[in-house]
Amino acid sequence: MAAFIEIHPEDPQPRLVSKVVDRLRDGDVVALPTDSGYAIACTLGNKDGLERIRTIRQVGAKHHFTLLCHDFAQFGSLVIVNNSFFRLIKSLTPGPYTFIMKGTKEVPRMTLNPKKNTVGARIPDHKITQAILAELGAPLLSSTLILPGEDEPMTEGWIVNDRLGNAIDVVVEGPVGEEGPTTVIDLSSGEAIIERVGAGDISMFDI
Repeated sequence: MAAFIEIHPEDPQPRLVSKVVDRLRDGDVVALPTDSGYAIACTLGNKDGLERIRTIRQVGAKHHFTLLCHDFAQFGSLVIVNNSFFRLIKSLTPGPYTFIMKGTKEVPRMTLNPKKNTVGARIPDHKITQAILAELGAPLLSSTLILPGEDEPMTEGWIVNDRLGNAIDVVVEGPVGEEGPTTVIDLSSGEAIIERVGAGDISMFDI
């Protein structure tokens, strides 16, 4: 069964955060709460972890993984930010938005969409997730924890543990933020295209 680690939502305990980070560095797959439901994650470059996430989500090679970033500086080192979208991204981060963009050379090829060389990236507005990212000092490779046949991300750690405890290594217990998955905005073509309407407000877009 997975290790079940309960972290305080407002004041994450450094000892417990370090415990999660140590497991990630050891190659483990972790389910953690974010501002838009649970995500399942591993370190960038963890090929076994990536394949395990694909198996759990039952997604193929074209699936867009998401890089969970601590801040905009880290975000900008992983994806190519078009000058015309700089202000848009800054205004929506941190928050429940995922941006699909071309990856830089810092992103392992196996992580990118094989045809478009794109990947998702986001900066979550969630204290537990941010504490883990800060301690790790690197982005996490993630996917929204939506199980096959379901439409919404999982939102309760104990349910994640009950249903996936034999498939993942660690479940971080903590409250999620807004309901629903992130809003996904594809910027890779030079236009802002809403691929999925989720927790993030889209009233500023002309759609």
